[in-house]
Amino acid sequence: MLGLGAGGLAVAAAGAGAVELVARGVLPGATVLHQLDGACSVAGPPLVFARPGRSVSGIFYSRARRRQVGYTIAWPPGHEPGTELPLIVALHAYGGSHRHPLTRMSLPEAMALRMSGRPLPPMAIAAADGGPGYWNPHPGDDPMAMVIDELIPRCQKLGLGHGPRAIGTLGISMGGYGALLLAEKYPGLISAVAAIGPAVWTSYAQARAVNPGAYASAAAFVEADAVTHARALSGTAVRVACGVSDPFYVGVRALTRVLPPGAVVAASKGCHTGQFFAAQEPASLSFLGRHLAAGT
Repeated sequence: MLGLGAGGLAVAAAGAGAVELVARGVLPGATVLHQLDGACSVAGPPLVFARPGRSVSGIFYSRARRRQVGYTIAWPPGHEPGTELPLIVALHAYGGSHRHPLTRMSLPEAMALRMSGRPLPPMAIAAADGGPGYWNPHPGDDPMAMVIDELIPRCQKLGLGHGPRAIGTLGISMGGYGALLLAEKYPGLISAVAAIGPAVWTSYAQARAVNPGAYASAAAFVEADAVTHARALSGTAVRVACGVSDPFYVGVRALTRVLPPGAVVAASKGCHTGQFFAAQEPASLSFLGRHLAAGT
């Protein structure tokens, strides 16, 4: 183990979604220590799936991002394109793509998940490539506009996400931050959000030290700071899950203090690792399913 060095151990330990912490050398010693002392050891529930339903993947040219963008849309078992269903927009983590926004399951599997022997409420899920820009606007690349103006309308043409409370957002790490940001910026469109280990900072200097490309400028940080704008989530169903040994837990605690009453904050043992993310995915999907089904 010592032969790997701290950096190598941190990379091996971090798992999906932790790229912004380990690849940039942020707190690798803490990550290693938490792995060794058991703080990152989290047992997730067993996964049981029905036979997955239909899914489609493709590419479209995004005017908002000024490039080709990959996407995937998945339906629950027994449903086809054209069926009116609520929609989850899944936002991938740093270094991820539309193919892997979740840790333990594919998008078709997520829609076929069975909780305590029962299926989730019928809903569809979609994801698209957002790049490394933290789902907020950058010069020449606006992944938020891509989701709102291109991905969601594409899904709505297939019968998904119609109605005032028919769209939720879900994300891990960078994607968790993006899920919150979209819900804050578009409260009339997004009715529920589930963020797992969201990459939330409390200052531009802190964000820039970790990932210089996360925000285009200090002004861009102010405009897209999930903590500052959290009160916009009033009327939105919110679930935030974070490990207490996650370096982003400081930001999540600041977020918790300003979330509207009724928001669910699941702070428990765990780190910013795939193990924690995976353990929280079923509960997050179930949360979104309950709230989206209630709005239809």
